[in-house]
Amino acid sequence: MTAEDLFLGVDVGTGSARAGLFTEAGQMVGYAAHPIKLWRDGETMVEQSTADIWSAVCRTVCEAIRLSGANARQIKGIGMDATCSLVVLGQNYATLTASLSGDPARDVIVWMDHRAEAQAERINSVGGTPLAYVGNCISPEMELPKLLWLKENLPGSFDHAQAFMDLTDYLTWRATGSATRSSCTVTCKWAYLPHLGGWDAGFLNSIGLGSLTGHDFARIGNHVVAPGTALGQGLSAEAARELGLLPATPVAAGLIDAHAGGLGSLPDQSSGTAAAYVFGTSACLMASSEAEVRVPGIWGPYWSAMLPDVWLLEGGQTAAGAAIDFALRAHPAWAPATEAAKAEGSSLLPWLEARVMARHPTISPAATEVARMHSILDLAGNRSPLADPSTRGLISGISLSDDFLSLERTYIAAVLGVGYGARHIFGTLAAAGVTASQIVISGGAAKSKLVRQLLADATGIAVARATSPEPVLLGAAMLGAVASGAKAGLRAARKDMVHLDEIVHPNPGMAGLHDWKFGAFRRLQDTERQLWAEYETFKAQG
Repeated sequence: MTAEDLFLGVDVGTGSARAGLFTEAGQMVGYAAHPIKLWRDGETMVEQSTADIWSAVCRTVCEAIRLSGANARQIKGIGMDATCSLVVLGQNYATLTASLSGDPARDVIVWMDHRAEAQAERINSVGGTPLAYVGNCISPEMELPKLLWLKENLPGSFDHAQAFMDLTDYLTWRATGSATRSSCTVTCKWAYLPHLGGWDAGFLNSIGLGSLTGHDFARIGNHVVAPGTALGQGLSAEAARELGLLPATPVAAGLIDAHAGGLGSLPDQSSGTAAAYVFGTSACLMASSEAEVRVPGIWGPYWSAMLPDVWLLEGGQTAAGAAIDFALRAHPAWAPATEAAKAEGSSLLPWLEARVMARHPTISPAATEVARMHSILDLAGNRSPLADPSTRGLISGISLSDDFLSLERTYIAAVLGVGYGARHIFGTLAAAGVTASQIVISGGAAKSKLVRQLLADATGIAVARATSPEPVLLGAAMLGAVASGAKAGLRAARKDMVHLDEIVHPNPGMAGLHDWKFGAFRRLQDTERQLWAEYETFKAQG
């Protein structure tokens, strides 16, 4: 390859660390990935290890550089993103357990961990100004409930921790030695209010976390900067050696992974009408607003959390891709279909999609096959807009059929279930005056033509795809371009590096069916919640 300037994006997701190298025009020229470990204890506890994560990051960066044919001198800036997981660090930033197992390696509470549901309920009952900026309902996925859980259940770790960090901020600290936090992480997940002066000491005291206010909030971050800000003196000598890069290479303050996907998906000219939809293990929907609009059940508005000087509203589906996978694995035809796909040199989902599209080349009529099937995929609770972590999923209309056609229909119904969940979020935003004329999809599901068309039909909104094969990594790399000075800011980076691919429009002939199915979706969703509420009442009455 030619010796042009390149920018490195590093992404740590739920199951893997990934690295990508990008040109100034946003073209990806190198990519690598490596799995990371995940521990699950029971239904709610999910943990990881910073040592394992950093090792995977180093391997992926070195491999991406090797595969690209680039050299370290070409890499002018580095950006990082990660899931919004909580890292617990002991004195001198040593490993400190966050696990009831006592294993010191398990020092990360993963974003999807719901151990702190009771603590989240107590925080919500106390109230306070910060709650107005998380849809009036803090989630157990956020960091303050998890910190309160640590205080109550692992007081040794809580009391001896020198620092608590979002995983993104841990990565940039590991790379540079700078403990500066990104305004994205602390604003979106820690109840930091940049437009009101930052940390709310009174609120932290009221919920039982007053000890975090000591030494000018040093343990949770007393220096907060905008994403893309160059940190410290750049890459430390030790990190440079581990990553195969040059010391002092600029490293940017990072983003949460979904927000990096939003940055890498939306070109500058579409900021007022398009919403980013990052569809992977979970799904995250992000819409910008010039005005401060508060929407119950929608996280935010967050000031300058993704882009400077605009408000960000964030809706999410805790289980999206993971829920679809679960529904398929539960079907009796899953194992034989997986083997059949493998025999044809394919993985299961592309194989299923090819079979569906052979019957329905335009895709949209496939919905008629599942008129009686309704999937509610709140398997891990409903993040938005119900803000109810206790909700659960259901599939209505199943039969004794155990053939491949039945599995294909389960897949169609599951994709539509995610689509109707997104429609519920978009409708809630629209009722508050925040509308979108276009969804720009990224994440693993964005590669599927079937998913894009069914999502457009289910929501009634056109769906576009970013041209980059890895918008999340591109968003991270854009941070590095800004930190290096190659781009004047994130808006300039978006203009130069983000481009859109095909746009899929809803099929107007299917609108009536999807209106009806969405109504059924909402009725079943309400029924499931009502049944659980009735049981809770029964249990309380003895």
